[in-house]
Amino acid sequence: QVQLVESGGGLAQAGDSLRLSCAASGRTYTIDATGWFRQAPGKEREFVAVINWSTGNTDYADSVKGRFTISRDNAKNTVYLQMNSLKPEDTAVYYCAAEMSWSARIGRLSRTTNDYDSWGQGTQVTVSS
Repeated sequence: QVQLVESGGGLAQAGDSLRLSCAASGRTYTIDATGWFRQAPGKEREFVAVINWSTGNTDYADSVKGRFTISRDNAKNTVYLQMNSLKPEDTAVYYCAAEMSWSARIGRLSRTTNDYDSWGQGTQVTVSS
């Protein structure tokens, strides 16, 4: 099994930056891709970004492209989400998730929550105008 713990959330003003971390433990060698999702009050959980552990390839939601950057540190089993130029509409609970699948192993970058096998508990990001 894999355990994920997010950190780095907090309060920010529009235009500020935050960096979220997602630390994995357990059977980390089974992780093929790590994604970030977010959920605002009253809304469904939505895709933010994903990184493939073997290729390093990434994918981003249009709403964050050019502002957010996902990266990984293999040695630390940690994935980061650098969030720049924050907007009030970025306010949400941010979750990281791990996918362990053959599809991800050969390079698929999934935007679908059902494709992910393990989830963290989430970290709150609040951006004021």
